[in-house]
Amino acid sequence: MRVTFVNHSTVLVQMDGLNVLTDPIWSKRASPVSFAGPKRVHSPGLTWEQLPPIDVALVSHNHYDHLDVATLDRLASEHRPRIFVPLANRAMLVRRGARNVHELDWWESAGVREGIRVTAVPAQHFSGRGLFDRNRALWSGFVVSGPAGAMYFAGDTGFGPHFRESRERLGPPRLALLPIGAYRPEWFMSPVHMSPDEALDAHDVLGAEVSAGIHFGTFRLADDGEQEPSARIEALRQSRSASPPRFWVLGPGEGRDVPSIAESRSAAIPG
Repeated sequence: MRVTFVNHSTVLVQMDGLNVLTDPIWSKRASPVSFAGPKRVHSPGLTWEQLPPIDVALVSHNHYDHLDVATLDRLASEHRPRIFVPLANRAMLVRRGARNVHELDWWESAGVREGIRVTAVPAQHFSGRGLFDRNRALWSGFVVSGPAGAMYFAGDTGFGPHFRESRERLGPPRLALLPIGAYRPEWFMSPVHMSPDEALDAHDVLGAEVSAGIHFGTFRLADDGEQEPSARIEALRQSRSASPPRFWVLGPGEGRDVPSIAESRSAAIPG
């Protein structure tokens, strides 16, 4: 299993011979128009041409910084992946010509290849692309499970009981992708966005071998600074010096091999 951070919530996960892309966005703005709305502060960590053939795309919900139609149009045309979305999000993509789009309800799963399944899991968030469609489409996270282990993609979410429920139903993941940004002011954002502190709590509750931060440092969506979430994660890790959690904050384009459970346990044994 290998994880490469592209930008925002876009991550390339390579596992069991599959190339999986989460919430792909290569557009300059997270917006319905090209001339206004949140503009990216840095380029994607991988150019489009650097992408390997994408087999599976996971789209967590329909906000513009997660469901980017321009990117998905190009992905569907050039890569033709299987696209998994929560309920009531399929029709918009199919109208634009996408094929192999599969809707899943929470806890519903579908096979990708023999021994590999995608399961939609709950998230604490909301949906909407305009003034009159709030919460008319579902939002979710996803778990991709196969011989290499499980990858948990939280999508966009506040902290809640769904993390424990996912572990109880599906087991602890080898890799968890957890949002850490767009959390200030916390009194307003906490129902739908996790803080770095809560992301570390989610890592612990899930029992993840490794977690990687997403949803930070690309679009100005809240009051926290561009580098604030990553700096906060590192400070929190250092404060737990007896046993720092394995929580990575990768730079754009940075990739790492994810240790197997056996490797993680071996590294934890003094030798």
